[in-house]
Amino acid sequence: MITKDMTVGQVLRTYPQTVQIFLELGMHCLGCPSSTSESIEGAALTHGRKPDELVKQLNTAVSNG
Repeated sequence: MITKDMTVGQVLRTYPQTVQIFLELGMHCLGCPSSTSESIEGAALTHGRKPDELVKQLNTAVSNG
């Protein structure tokens, strides 16, 4: 289960199927050092998204496969 305290890098390594969600939300710099160490909450706020909604989308992507 993905939480908003996890880093973007952690989520991408553990759940590679989430890449598409990040890209669709305009989070294109997924390999940048700062983005991979940034929390999901921080990334959401940086991109004008609600952290809880992003976590929900990511967990849906993981559960769908």
